[in-house]
Amino acid sequence: MNENAMNNTSETNWEKVDALTEEEIDTSDIPPLTEEFFSKSRWWKPVEPLNVLVQVDPSTLAWFKAQGEDYEKKMAAALRIYAEAHKA
Repeated sequence: MNENAMNNTSETNWEKVDALTEEEIDTSDIPPLTEEFFSKSRWWKPVEPLNVLVQVDPSTLAWFKAQGEDYEKKMAAALRIYAEAHKA
C-alpha cells in the first residue's frame, strides 16, 4: 500500500452527510431516468476473480510490477483484452 494513502484525510464532514434526511439532499442536478436510459442500459454483475497459478517469464513480471502496486489487476486486464480480441 502507498504510504501516503494512510496519511490522506477527507475534508468531507461525513457525520453531517450521514445526518442528512432524504428531503435535505439536493437532487436538482440528477437527470431523470427515462425509458431511453433503461433501453440503453445493460445488467452487469461483477464476477469474483479466481486465484490461479500462471507461469510468467521474469522480465514480463518485472515489467508489470514496475507499472505499480496494482500490477496483478493490470495483468488480468491485459489477459481479458487479449481474450476479447481473439474470440471466435
